Amino acid sequence: MNRVVIGILAHVDSGKTTLSEGMLYSAGEIRKIGRVDHGDAFLDSHEIERDKGITIFSKQAVMRFRDTEFTLLDTPGHVDFSTEMERTLSVLDYAILVISGTDGIQNHTETLWRLLARYNVPTFIFVNKMDLNADRNAVLDELHTRFSDGCIDFTQNPENEDFRESLAMCDESIMNTFLADGTVKNQDIRNAVVQRKIFPCYFGSALKMEGVSEFLEGLELYTRQIIYDDKFGAKVFKIAEDEQGTRLTYMKITGGTLKVKTLLKGNKKNEWSEKVNQIRIYSGAKFQAVDEAFPGTVCAVTGLTQTYSGEGIGCEPDSKNAVLEPVLTYRMELTDGIDVHTALTELRHLEDEDPQLHIIWNEQLQEIHVQVMGEVQLEVLKRIIKERFGIDIEFSHGGIAYRETIAAPVEGVGHYEPLRHYAEVHLLMEPTEKGSGMQFAVNCSEDSLDRNWQRLILTHLKEKAHIGVLTGSPITDIKITLIAGRAHQKHTEGGDFRQATYRAVRQGLKMAESVLLEPWYEFHLEIPTENVGRAMTDIQQMGGTFSQPETIGDMTRISGSAPVATMRDYQMDVTGYTHGKGRLNCILSGYEPCHNTEEVIAEIGYDSETDIENPADSVFCSHGAGFVVKWDKVYDHMHIDGIKLDQDDDEEENVYQRANDYINMVADDNELMQIFERTYGPVRRKVASYTVKKSTPDRKSHQKSKPVKLGDEYLLVDGYNIIFAWDELKELAKDNLNMARDRLIDILCNYQGFKQCNLILVFDAYKVKGNVGSTEKIHNINVVYTKEAETADMYIEKITHKIGKKHRVRVATSDNLEQIIILGNGATRLSANELLQEVKLAEKTIMDIINSN
Repeated sequence: MNRVVIGILAHVDSGKTTLSEGMLYSAGEIRKIGRVDHGDAFLDSHEIERDKGITIFSKQAVMRFRDTEFTLLDTPGHVDFSTEMERTLSVLDYAILVISGTDGIQNHTETLWRLLARYNVPTFIFVNKMDLNADRNAVLDELHTRFSDGCIDFTQNPENEDFRESLAMCDESIMNTFLADGTVKNQDIRNAVVQRKIFPCYFGSALKMEGVSEFLEGLELYTRQIIYDDKFGAKVFKIAEDEQGTRLTYMKITGGTLKVKTLLKGNKKNEWSEKVNQIRIYSGAKFQAVDEAFPGTVCAVTGLTQTYSGEGIGCEPDSKNAVLEPVLTYRMELTDGIDVHTALTELRHLEDEDPQLHIIWNEQLQEIHVQVMGEVQLEVLKRIIKERFGIDIEFSHGGIAYRETIAAPVEGVGHYEPLRHYAEVHLLMEPTEKGSGMQFAVNCSEDSLDRNWQRLILTHLKEKAHIGVLTGSPITDIKITLIAGRAHQKHTEGGDFRQATYRAVRQGLKMAESVLLEPWYEFHLEIPTENVGRAMTDIQQMGGTFSQPETIGDMTRISGSAPVATMRDYQMDVTGYTHGKGRLNCILSGYEPCHNTEEVIAEIGYDSETDIENPADSVFCSHGAGFVVKWDKVYDHMHIDGIKLDQDDDEEENVYQRANDYINMVADDNELMQIFERTYGPVRRKVASYTVKKSTPDRKSHQKSKPVKLGDEYLLVDGYNIIFAWDELKELAKDNLNMARDRLIDILCNYQGFKQCNLILVFDAYKVKGNVGSTEKIHNINVVYTKEAETADMYIEKITHKIGKKHRVRVATSDNLEQIIILGNGATRLSANELLQEVKLAEKTIMDIINSN
């Protein structure tokens, strides 16, 4: 049987639920047609929906008509609950857009049309309330003007030549067939519908059951067989609870099958592994428990506790970020005697069910703030909270929901080291594309920080809604990458990394150039032409922008964008000065830099320095006691080298000049030339000069920003440690350790010539009886073999202690114990992988010079 998931959408009061009832009745699924105003509709089963006479929660019903099984998803029509509607779009095969024949295309209807286009959902149109003397031709003209020329009246006789010609004008395949023999194939129509080239339109009255059966026949005829993958996939679109408090995960099976007791796993964003306890197929308020769900089935699953709306499971990717977002924020006021933290815990369940319902805890003010779409949603929210949690609440006057981001990359550092605790975290924070939200990544060597600590840091980054430093608003459009971290073998605990991670984020935000963002509307304003001057002046005063006005008859259409803060109540003004003729349609276009940043910051009055729950300062330890280092001084105390985010042309030129000088020197030194050619191949002529090409350089490692010691730079390399850390040398060592050792010497000779540091390569010889140790000069590096009973790390510790007071010392090793010794003697550590990257950079630079001459 063909399974088709179809959603029904409309502006409120267009007759959407009534049409759903009529379709279910025509398909024989219900015996009586319910009505919203009578409170007995099959799908509007919740008490709040029956009291208010509107759909608030998306519902599903299964109906079978001929050879097709339709899963009908009824969605809310009121704009305040449009986020609930948008979540269903990701699982639809087709959509039904209901339009009131008497009201025409209303503001929210245009929003729905654009959302259907964004999600690429093939759409059927049902024009309702035609029994109220609506003008069919006028509605069709409006559909062509405001939607698409592909809106075709399918109530015509299929043999009508005008009808077939209209179809042919929409699709090339149909046109070719029509020109060849004058016919139009149903399969070609189905294909054009799927490609959103044709939008079949039907007319009738759902209340009087006029045109409903014909519409259902059209759905069955012009929806095509859905082909699903054999590999399992599912898309989560809703989280809810049943009357017993059982968590339900609503999903559509998009490939393979799902059986009870199957172990499902989350994706990379949210790693989890849980079994399916029960599979429910809902139809209205009732459900049927099944053992297996097949492709195309929409079901509710129990047993999953960590899923989220929009999540892809199996081969299915996550949904795109939602277009509709709440732009208003209200302060929640609890009645006396209710613990605010208990209330917050309960409210998190609602946030889990509706991801666009943002519950924000303002620690500084000890207040709960809620971000919603409008006041009707507030009324419903109050009632739901009372029914489910027994908590009475009120809301204060609403304000704008702001966000914050950063203007340029910055390194955030957090250090937490009170007595017997230790953790340091380095984060690269980069601005990303508008609307991309928060992204998290890892680019940290496991040589320097174990994988389990890295995962813990990622968990801490994701578990909290981090706030900005300008207004305390949530941050967005930032990619945070873990680039370095350090733990202590004895003193590090999990909570230490939480502290270090939070502080690193805040320190980065304090160091960055923060940008305050506010929500903006994309608007379409239709007004009588004589009111254009007034409208354009208003938009400019709002801080908005608009394109060239478009005249349509005696009306003018102005499209543009403007801040929500200034346009949110503009519809009332439009109604007033156009005497009810003007229409304003707004949809959230995203967040843009705030048009009155200083004014907003001053009004909110957030002080990041006094926010003790979100500190930017770090805690270090000295002489057995912890002490606080201010956020702007952390770079001077951190234990790990930072990164350099900028590199000027002079520094880039110095790098290439150093390499060029080394190549010239090689040409005059026979011994070094032999080593050089073993790495780079024969060099036939001397390279005299090299022209630097200016470019935007990659970020490169550099020393942390603390006073640099005078004197030469020394690099101490633990030879065998590096050999067994680098894959190339490790493979060589399996066959011949001497060969691997000679290869490392060659590599480091070339590296030293490029780097111009004092390089000491240390090999363990402590097991050789009677060995007194030796040092030999192999061209430009010192190779040390330790004496009996002296390990390489013991030698390195001794030398570091001796020369570290007057010279800059780096030690290349992956030995964890040696790392601690290095820090204690004032040196800085270079992991095996970091040394390898520096070597590759040197070799690449040298090869660039050789190849360019």
